[in-house]
Amino acid sequence: MAAKKIRVTLTKSPISEKPKAKLCVKGLGLKKIGQTVELEDTPSIRGMINKVYYMVKVEGE
Repeated sequence: MAAKKIRVTLTKSPISEKPKAKLCVKGLGLKKIGQTVELEDTPSIRGMINKVYYMVKVEGE
């Protein structure tokens, strides 16, 4: 069975954020505002999204 996928879009710049938040954005594979990536829905990915929920938009939940 294929793993569930979610789409994550960066909506806010991480420039003025704390270093851990910047690392979470980088770990999600996001670099530019408006960029969208498709990721597997795993607990580690969900944890990173929860850290930066105010900077990203999640689709496919």
